[in-house]
Amino acid sequence: MMTKRVREILSYYDSDNGSVRNNLSRMLNHGKLAGTGKFVILPVDQGFEHGPARSFAINPSAYDPRYHFQLAIDAGCNAFAAPLGLLEAGVAEYAGEIPLILKVNNHDVLNDEKDPAPSMTASVKDALRLGAAAVGLTIYPGSTQEKSMYEEARAIGEEAKANGLPLVIWSYPRGSKISKEGETALDVVAYAAQIAAQLGANIIKVKPPTAFIEQAEAKKVYVAEKIPLEPLSARIQHVMQAAFAGRRIVIFSGGAKETDDSLLNTVRGINAGGGYGSIIGRNSFQRPKTEAIALLNKVIDIYKG
Repeated sequence: MMTKRVREILSYYDSDNGSVRNNLSRMLNHGKLAGTGKFVILPVDQGFEHGPARSFAINPSAYDPRYHFQLAIDAGCNAFAAPLGLLEAGVAEYAGEIPLILKVNNHDVLNDEKDPAPSMTASVKDALRLGAAAVGLTIYPGSTQEKSMYEEARAIGEEAKANGLPLVIWSYPRGSKISKEGETALDVVAYAAQIAAQLGANIIKVKPPTAFIEQAEAKKVYVAEKIPLEPLSARIQHVMQAAFAGRRIVIFSGGAKETDDSLLNTVRGINAGGGYGSIIGRNSFQRPKTEAIALLNKVIDIYKG
C-alpha cells in the first residue's frame, strides 16, 4: 500500500515521467524501511574505486559478487548499487529480489590525480538490460574536470529519465583547489548537494559534513546569518536546505570502516536532521555477515524512529 509519506516524496518529482516515479516507488517501498520514506542502500563500487585487497581482504567472502546481493537482501536494504561487472555476476541468480542501481562511471586510484575525472564504465542500455531501478554516477565538484562531468551527468540523466530510470548522483567535492579538510566542510558539502540537485538528480549522495567552513566568502555568510555548525543534526538540516529545501532525496555515505557506536551516532544525527537515509558500503561488507546484518538492522531501526 502506498503511504502518505511516499506519495509526498513522489510529488516532489512531478516533472518526471511515470516510469521514473514508479522506479523511485520501487526503492521507497522495498525492504525493511518500505513506506517510511527512508533509505538504507548497500553500495559496492569500492573494488573499482579503492582496489580489491583494500576493499575485500578483511572479509574474503566479499570477493564474490553474490555475497553482496545476499547481504543487501538479508539486511532488508532498499536497493543495491554497483558497477556493471558486479551486477552482471549476480543479477540472474537474484533477479527481482532487490532493486538495483547501476553505477555507470567509476574512478580508480592507480592514477590518483588531484583533479579526478571518472570514466564511463557502463550505459543506460546496460541498466535497462539488467532490469535496474536507477542509474548512478559520480561527479567531483571542484575538480578542473568538472565541466565535462556536469555535461556528462546531464546527458546521462536525460537518457536515463527518457527510459524511465531515476538518476542518482554521488556528489563528492575533490580537486587541487580544495583542501582535504574542505572535502567534507559544511559549506562545500551543501554546495555539492545543490549542484547535484541542479543537474537533475533524483537521489543525491554526499558525505556527512563536518563543522569546518572552507570558503572565505561563504564563512562570512555563515557567521552573519548565524548558520549553526553544531550538532551534526544541524549540519544535516542545512545540507537538506541546499537540496531544494528537502524536496530532493539526499542520502549520506558511511565512509571508511568505523566502530558500531561511531556509525550509529552519525546515523542518529542524519535522522534527527531530516536526512533521507544512509548508503553504507565498507561498514557493511567489511564486517562478517552476521555482524553486518545486526549493524544494518540497528541503522534501519533508527530510521524507523
